[in-house]
Amino acid sequence: MLNLSPAEWTAIELSLRIAIVATACALPFGVAIGWLLARKNFWGKTVLDGLVHLPLVLPPVVTGFLLLISFGRKGPIGAFLDRYFGIVLSFRWTGAALACAVMGFPLLVRPIRLALEAIDRRLEDAAATLGANPPLVFLTVTLPLALPGLIVGVVLCFARALGEFGATITFVSNIPGETQTISAAIYTFIQVPGGDAAAARLVLIAIVLALAALIASEWLARRAAIRFHGE
Repeated sequence: MLNLSPAEWTAIELSLRIAIVATACALPFGVAIGWLLARKNFWGKTVLDGLVHLPLVLPPVVTGFLLLISFGRKGPIGAFLDRYFGIVLSFRWTGAALACAVMGFPLLVRPIRLALEAIDRRLEDAAATLGANPPLVFLTVTLPLALPGLIVGVVLCFARALGEFGATITFVSNIPGETQTISAAIYTFIQVPGGDAAAARLVLIAIVLALAALIASEWLARRAAIRFHGE
């Protein structure tokens, strides 16, 4: 049994909270963008696809810096949110959730898009001929058929958010109890004498959480495929 310190428990709890919030906030946008890329042809589609996947190829520190100058207190978006809504993201755990959502967004969109592209459009057309309007068709036919891809995307986004470091520490720093996630805590522990044991415990926990998320993703995706596709 691991004997974790209060600081380690705090980092774990904070990481889980940030990952859950980041994934939940990114999900509706991921579904919308995935549907747009899968179903529509429009000018600038390639550019939009590139922008969605840009966090995968940019250094995380660059993404964090862009978030800082945009959503910081003096940034255009951050100043607007602070002045009119009292919302401050920089150096707050909510800012860490934003950074994690941005970094995990490409991994959320890709499986959803592929799942939507694989759906037999005749099933949606059949529902429409029976009188279902487009939103009802999407909710009762399209979304259930795309559920395996959606589950994979959600879990990959969650796992990416759980392990995010570069963009988070650049945007919201490494504040114990506020923005110090598992990754940031590991970085902190390996910088101080005698911190190797604590870092090793957190590394082990990070591996277990990531592996559990991937196994759960595979199991849920298979269950959804069997239920809706009979596979």
